[in-house]
Amino acid sequence: MSLRPLWIAGRLLTRLPFPDPGEASPTDTGHSVPWYPVVGLILGILVAAAGIGLAQTEPGVAAALVLILWVWSSGGIHLDGLGDSADAWVGGLGSRERTLAIMKDPRCGPAAVSAIVLVLIAKWAGIQALMTDGQPWLLLFMPLLGRTQLSLLLLTTPYAREQGMAGDQSRHLQRRTAWFATLTSALACLLATGWVGLILLIVAVTIFVLARRSMLERIAGFTGDTAGALVEITETLALLTCVLVTFSAD
Repeated sequence: MSLRPLWIAGRLLTRLPFPDPGEASPTDTGHSVPWYPVVGLILGILVAAAGIGLAQTEPGVAAALVLILWVWSSGGIHLDGLGDSADAWVGGLGSRERTLAIMKDPRCGPAAVSAIVLVLIAKWAGIQALMTDGQPWLLLFMPLLGRTQLSLLLLTTPYAREQGMAGDQSRHLQRRTAWFATLTSALACLLATGWVGLILLIVAVTIFVLARRSMLERIAGFTGDTAGALVEITETLALLTCVLVTFSAD
């Protein structure tokens, strides 16, 4: 089995040193989608390992270092999508055309800044809480759930623009393989964490349903920016849910 689709997915979604797959065609990018959960797992292992390795460090500083690694490893691409989507949803005034136009604007408005800052604060607090509680290994599942959402979005939701890389991915998606990867990721999360994993899956599915409905109502589909926003929202709310669940169980 060729791992070239994994290299393509890894270089698209992260800054990690995946091997250079060479020039990727639209078909290649479509075939890389089932590997998104694997990329999420790799990111999760990296973040969780950092949390475990810094467990004896002052919690606030350790959480900041883990968060820096988390943001760097993804290249901040999903934070960019979150910011663009926040500006577009606030400034779009319910108009599909205006919303799509704002998402293409490289300038960053107050809604974008607020959304990014709030997400980073929430993640920092969540990381610190898990490390204080001695459970930084649970950080593994946040990037995994976030990237699994990408696969699910491509499987179930039309692309909102006429052209774009995400549109190519949708058209050339290996649907059966992508569904297998998505469901396997969900099952792995459930088996690894038990009832905590079940709650995380319920939260992730709820976020997905609400986000997808909002995308369809506003722009009749998804864009790369709204996909990135979905990743960040899923990671953040899953992390906070994990903290609340594990602390209430103590």
